[in-house]
Amino acid sequence: MRKLPFILISLFANLSILHAAEMSGQFNVLDYGAVGDGVKLNTTAIQQAIDACAAAGTGEVWFPGGTYLSGTLVLKRNVTLHLTADAVLLGSTTLADYPELIPEFRSYTDNYTSRSLIYAEKQTNIAIIGKGTIDGQGHKFPPIRHPYKNRPYMIRMIECSHISLENVTIQNSPMWVQHYLACDHLDISGMTVLSREANFNNDGIDIDGCHHVNISGCYVDSEDDAIVLKSTSNRACENVSISNCTLTSLSNAIKCGTESNGGFKNIRVSDCHIFETWNSGIALAIVDGGIMDGVVISNMTMHNLNNPLYIRLGNRARPVLPDAPKPATGTVKNIIISNIIATNVGNYLPPSHAYRGFKPRFDAHVPVIVAGLPDCPVENVSLSNVIIQYAGGSEFIDPALPVPEAEQRYPEYAMFGQVPASSVFCRHVKNLTLSNIKTYFLQPDHRFPIYCEDADGLVLHAFQTTGKTPDGKVQFLKDCQRLNE
Repeated sequence: MRKLPFILISLFANLSILHAAEMSGQFNVLDYGAVGDGVKLNTTAIQQAIDACAAAGTGEVWFPGGTYLSGTLVLKRNVTLHLTADAVLLGSTTLADYPELIPEFRSYTDNYTSRSLIYAEKQTNIAIIGKGTIDGQGHKFPPIRHPYKNRPYMIRMIECSHISLENVTIQNSPMWVQHYLACDHLDISGMTVLSREANFNNDGIDIDGCHHVNISGCYVDSEDDAIVLKSTSNRACENVSISNCTLTSLSNAIKCGTESNGGFKNIRVSDCHIFETWNSGIALAIVDGGIMDGVVISNMTMHNLNNPLYIRLGNRARPVLPDAPKPATGTVKNIIISNIIATNVGNYLPPSHAYRGFKPRFDAHVPVIVAGLPDCPVENVSLSNVIIQYAGGSEFIDPALPVPEAEQRYPEYAMFGQVPASSVFCRHVKNLTLSNIKTYFLQPDHRFPIYCEDADGLVLHAFQTTGKTPDGKVQFLKDCQRLNE
């Protein structure tokens, strides 16, 4: 009997492997030529496994133990990437291995990077699961804030639906760790994100103009905002739930806004722990138009941070696209915040302050901020059952001194400078309720505990504080009406 040529034997063997993969629904990257030695570039092999899985209709692309170096991978419909516990998907440090992918959906993020390690557009039923790790080697990219386009994201998904990410660890991203733009039905659970000193702009999770999002049980340690909701197009972020997460950041722990064109509706945040955060524990900001309507935040604990809560309506008015008209001033309304405990608030320096050059911004802490604009107030805000331990340490600040409106300034808690309040500073508000709030101080603070200006409909109920002005007064009201009605 004549022997079959080796090439035919190899072909039959490969067909057998492919058939077995189709039958089992598991597509092992090793069967497609991947090598988990951390040296060989596996982009083509892994993409072939993804393509075969997609062609089969559904299944898992399986990464056994090993370190798989790769450039951009395009995820497809009905495909799950499964990273086993000892598997590492290692991002290449060669920028050419991340081709530019320009999505059809336009947004302000066109100005940021168009490169990513894992990319999906207009796909459905996709997932990344397992206890393995995705490592972007971000520290090996130029350690500069700009240009953004020279640093890839780890994950970017655009106009996708029914997305699941579960238990994976994502670390050392060169840019934003993950960006979901105009996606629907997104579930992120049990994820660990570690991007503290990998590079700059390392947001942990970016949800941008997405609908029906659930983020739960995640741990995020990020250089930039830990979990941030954006709206860089005219599509709103809607029906988003964030719960049971532990967050630490060199910026804000939970942020909704700055890029706010499409707005935010029906946002729920609960049962999260925030610690060692350089800016705000919670920051809510509309500055590029858009409507923020229906934010409910409850059962939060915070420790070692510089500001517990910041709510801002400004008017930077940046358009989505260069040729688009400037947006009108937006709206912030219907915000309910309750059951908050925050300790050691103010003058916090992060452990990596020497590396980043951080220094205290003020001699004393900045309190809770709720600030709108003249003729554009923040509306229908309720803060209840709140306990805050501030650093204190400020001398009396004359409330007659002007505090800048800073209408077009980038929104952050320190934007007004040192304000004449130690507990709550509110200005340009309508229907504000402060109920059962208790504040105390590690050092004496002689500012008015509450400063409120241009308030229409203000309810103060069961407010307790150890702070007081030299004459014993605890509140300063200017141009306020309908008090405690």
